[in-house]
Amino acid sequence: MKKLILGLMLLSATSVFAEGYQINLQSTKQAGMAHTGAAMKLGSESMHFNPAALVYMKGNVDFSVGGSAVMATAKYNDGMGYTAKTDNTMGTPFYLYAGFNIYEDKLAAGVSLTTPFGNSLNWSENWKGASIVQNIALQSFRFQPTLSYKIMDKLSIGVGADITWGNFELSRAMMTIDELILAGGGSAFDPLKGNNAASATLSGDGNIKVGFNVGLMYDISDKVTVGLTYRSKVMMEVAEGDAKMTYLNSTIEGVLGAIPTFPKLNQGTFSAELPLPANTTLAVSYKVTPRLLLAFDLQYTQWGAYDKLDVVFTENVLNGYSISATKNYKNTFAYRLGAQYELTERLDIRGGVYYDETPVRSDYYNPETPGADKIGVTLGLSFEPYENLSIDIAAAYLQGGAVDGSYTTKNALNQPVVFSGEYKSHAFMPSIGVSYNF
Repeated sequence: MKKLILGLMLLSATSVFAEGYQINLQSTKQAGMAHTGAAMKLGSESMHFNPAALVYMKGNVDFSVGGSAVMATAKYNDGMGYTAKTDNTMGTPFYLYAGFNIYEDKLAAGVSLTTPFGNSLNWSENWKGASIVQNIALQSFRFQPTLSYKIMDKLSIGVGADITWGNFELSRAMMTIDELILAGGGSAFDPLKGNNAASATLSGDGNIKVGFNVGLMYDISDKVTVGLTYRSKVMMEVAEGDAKMTYLNSTIEGVLGAIPTFPKLNQGTFSAELPLPANTTLAVSYKVTPRLLLAFDLQYTQWGAYDKLDVVFTENVLNGYSISATKNYKNTFAYRLGAQYELTERLDIRGGVYYDETPVRSDYYNPETPGADKIGVTLGLSFEPYENLSIDIAAAYLQGGAVDGSYTTKNALNQPVVFSGEYKSHAFMPSIGVSYNF
């Protein structure tokens, strides 16, 4: 049973890492257009959306920098009058891009640093689902060197290396006071009911891993452009994670410490792997008028690569056992439609809508992975106070549908426990950025 508990602890961390509220916030301009961009010529920001478009940047040098604030909330209702919601720390993803014209507008290169995944999910320490998850904090970084080459006037290709690393921290209750009493702890602990007897916090740094992305862009006409991109799967690895145990008081620590089968996590380390899935994007942009541009991106993400999570502990934690926890994610599509209108020579306005499918199957919904199909609405604008300098702002609201989930785990007596209820989630994400080329 304890093996399952710890396996699910790591599973919850990777689940939020994978889905969470990450909406590709790697460009303020494109955040205002529902995150479209694989068929658009975006200067240095093309390194994320389609590296083939980097060669079309204006000027010889192009810089872009910006960030977002992710304010997200998940709510739980057990259907019998009990409710809970998260009190999440604000996420702050950012991006940095630098693009350079290398040879006669035919060859361009660039580097970027982005935070493609990372957020927090904080339930209270003693809420009803504390034995599944209390809080999670995750962050990842991606450094991408890129080359882009124009094969002919209307056709270009691009390739980049994805150098990725990150970190996480996760806490959950290992045993409640009620479970300790049922396990033979005695009635002396009755006044402490409603609290957790012991909790564990796992933390680790992911090793640097390398993947790749490639792109094609073709101008069908002066008005229509198509783009195709592929970003490879990256297998992230925590080689030596740390664990810390906290107890309600020293008496309980002594009682649990005397139980041979109760894991002493702080006496060892663990290792685990998880995939950041591959994705493919097919996109088209259409210049309806000289001032109005429409864009549509269809993204296919191969979440099916995340079928299970294997965790291995060192020998000094219960003789070094391994864990295999089933996840069984499914592949998903995201549909994004954006518009940009040149209101004046110095002011562009943007808007968009998108729909993201969740990879989480209905029989795996729980407070670790409160995923749902999501609908997003975005708005944005860019203002040029000086030539070639753009100040960008955007805002997005994301609403997840209500989902009923049922999840089976085991308590301290190794008995099955069903945790079920309804989950809802939403997020508000303002962004700001600055770009300059010369």
